[in-house]
Amino acid sequence: MTSSSARPPTRRSVLASMAGAAVAGSALVTAAPRAFADTELAPDAAHGLPLTIHNNSGDFENRSVHLYIVGSKGNRQVRVTRHGTLAPVKLSDNHAGGFTDYAIPLAARGGTTLRLPLMSGRIYVALGHKLKFKAVRGADGRIGLQQPVGWVKSDPNYPVLHDFVEFTHDASGMHCNTTMVDMFSVPMMIRLTGARDHSTGRVRDGGRDRVFHALRNNHAFSRLVVGDRRVIAPSHGLDAGLFPQHYFDHSIDKVWHTYQHKNLVVRTNAGTFTGRVRDHTLTFTGPASVSFAKPSTRDVLFCDGALAAPNDGTTGPVAAVLGAAFNRSTLLSHAEQPTTRAATFYGPDVTNHYAKALHAATTNGKAYGFAFDDVADWASYIEDSRPRHMHLTLTPF
Repeated sequence: MTSSSARPPTRRSVLASMAGAAVAGSALVTAAPRAFADTELAPDAAHGLPLTIHNNSGDFENRSVHLYIVGSKGNRQVRVTRHGTLAPVKLSDNHAGGFTDYAIPLAARGGTTLRLPLMSGRIYVALGHKLKFKAVRGADGRIGLQQPVGWVKSDPNYPVLHDFVEFTHDASGMHCNTTMVDMFSVPMMIRLTGARDHSTGRVRDGGRDRVFHALRNNHAFSRLVVGDRRVIAPSHGLDAGLFPQHYFDHSIDKVWHTYQHKNLVVRTNAGTFTGRVRDHTLTFTGPASVSFAKPSTRDVLFCDGALAAPNDGTTGPVAAVLGAAFNRSTLLSHAEQPTTRAATFYGPDVTNHYAKALHAATTNGKAYGFAFDDVADWASYIEDSRPRHMHLTLTPF
């Protein structure tokens, strides 16, 4: 079992390295206000990892696909230019309408190759229209970048068909995932060649339509479907009033009642933890004593709050296993966690049908449907310690 707290480049640590924070309905990343020239970062980009974008969408020509690579390098917010160099995010980048134009156009035909420097961040693709990123100065004086928030109706990028993958390219190699933790819109797959040749994220033929259909026809999840543009994750849907606030509450109550009377065993890389509910708290003994208050539906969907996973090697791994088990609805059927077989996941009527539909749609059964989906290695995540080439492919709609 691997929990996301034990793996440095998972989507939660990517976001942490980008210093993500929600500001005025947009995702804001900030960096210390240190001035430097674009050329200071260019040598690193020149020796970066080749990245080739393949547009096999079938619905959009290359000229309609806009690419963006943004993130952080150290404590600086950066972006990759259309020339393949690394540049800092600057307030002076804002132009027409108060937004930047960080779009990297694709070649007229075939694949588009550039070099990905050492950095951590996101690769966005926008189809048909460009995205609006905005460089801003935060209240603390730090320069940051407001990124698209496809799950917020007031965001200027809400009407744009777009999606992203996440990555960390560092001295230990390339680590990347096709995340659907926030939303699902554009079917994409990633491939790494290096120490081995491996890929993940490919959606089955017709899989996108099946995801939309399955959720549109599930009463609790139906309002998460935004036309043919995207499906919003239930976590964000709950905050937007589009998903039942107490969806998991009855299941959570049953879990708490069940483990008043028998043990819950959680096995992690740190050892085996044995827990019981006492005084309304799920308390584990083992390599360390860790405890959890009863989570809310929101805690389960965000894998946060009562299920927050600190990077401490004890509470974090147990929290990850619990969060995965709640979303996969296996805690009542299996008193030993984590469960590893996909056949045991998402059985009850009340479950995370969003994650269930995403996993069913991919060719290898792996997806990043919630933040702890890497428990038992079911996330669409790959890494390579000696990467030679990364490929990002827009697959057919």
